[in-house]
Amino acid sequence: MSCSRWSSTRGKVGCWLRITSYLLFVATILVASSAFASTVVKIRLDDTIQPISAEYVDRTIEHARQINADAVLIEIDTPGGLVDSTRDIIHKILVSPVPVIVYVAPAGARAASAGFFILESADVAAMASGTNTGAAHPVELGGEKMDDVMKTKVENDSAAFMRSFVGPRGRNVQLAESAVRESKSWTDQEALKNHLIDIIAKDQNDLFSQLQGRMIKRFDGKEVKLDLVGAHIDEMPMTLRQRILDFLVDPNIAFIVLAIGALALYTEFNHPGAIVPGVVGVIFILLALFALNLLPTRYAAFTLIIAAFIMFVLEAKFATHGVLGLGGIALLTLGGLLLVDGPIPQMRVNLWTAAGVSIPLGVITVFLMGIALRARRNKVVTGEQGLIGAIGEARTDIDPEGKVFVLGELWNAHAPARVGMGDHVVVRKVEGLELEVEKK
Repeated sequence: MSCSRWSSTRGKVGCWLRITSYLLFVATILVASSAFASTVVKIRLDDTIQPISAEYVDRTIEHARQINADAVLIEIDTPGGLVDSTRDIIHKILVSPVPVIVYVAPAGARAASAGFFILESADVAAMASGTNTGAAHPVELGGEKMDDVMKTKVENDSAAFMRSFVGPRGRNVQLAESAVRESKSWTDQEALKNHLIDIIAKDQNDLFSQLQGRMIKRFDGKEVKLDLVGAHIDEMPMTLRQRILDFLVDPNIAFIVLAIGALALYTEFNHPGAIVPGVVGVIFILLALFALNLLPTRYAAFTLIIAAFIMFVLEAKFATHGVLGLGGIALLTLGGLLLVDGPIPQMRVNLWTAAGVSIPLGVITVFLMGIALRARRNKVVTGEQGLIGAIGEARTDIDPEGKVFVLGELWNAHAPARVGMGDHVVVRKVEGLELEVEKK
């Protein structure tokens, strides 16, 4: 549109006013349409389920409530995790004022163990093609064998928990319970066929298309119609604190940080006043302890770790030809393996990490301690103490006083018995600037 054809000033002004009005109208329509667009808050859980995961989900649902979002989308790919954290997440999903969609994606992902509980608790349970879920049998912590009574109690408790929300969600209660009691697992097609999930979607857009206009029944009995096609996706990242803690609560990382901190403190004790190793050691140990406090930690394992360092010191002191050193490495490796009492292998320190940390740490510790002990055993060779025992030559007769040449310097000296000029002498005492010597 152009106003150049208007010759009069009045005509041009009118033309520009019409253009401005048109643009304002278009802008108003765009703003209004964006204001009425749906909003979906999205997060991704692609690690073990632990306290930071629960905190992340809680923060996401609260954010969705505050902005009055239309849904929360949780993309999940997890091998499982801690029961307490799983219960916390499910509680937040069940009482969420915003519908929660749990989507196992992408292809090749899984929602095993704790992930299956979370999937079944959602308002909408969805899976991508080529994914699997199930295997929710409670695992003995740390691989310890439970007696039959305790095993039955744990299974019954987990099965009842599963039934408490699977039934109200209208899914297959009997089959869901079999994942707890018999560790059954299903592919995406099997899960859909057996009414364990609601949808198989190839991607997020396909998921929203299939849900468009669908009425879902919330856990509190209310019905909600979903309108998610073209929704604005509000991706919710972890905070910096959550990212740091999520990294540290990996048991392998926590053990490595603990070992580095212990080595740094050990270095500080052997070289007092270095300061930097001491500061680094304290920081790393505190970080490791904070992370381990969030995990099912066996604090008795610290006894094995401390005993390992004692063996390293004894190896350096008594030189047992590696026997105590190897024993220390074995204890440190065992202490690492037993440190975190996780329900799944991904939540325990693995053998390669334990051995990979213990062997170098043992060698370095024995080496540092050996240097320190040798330095303490060596005779002082500087100052007054360095003169005692030194060999010199009498430059004059010493009867009882005279001159001696020791360590490149001429000294006044006295001797309890006569020493002739040219005789070799041994320094026995330093008294101010005069030496007490005797004939060698």
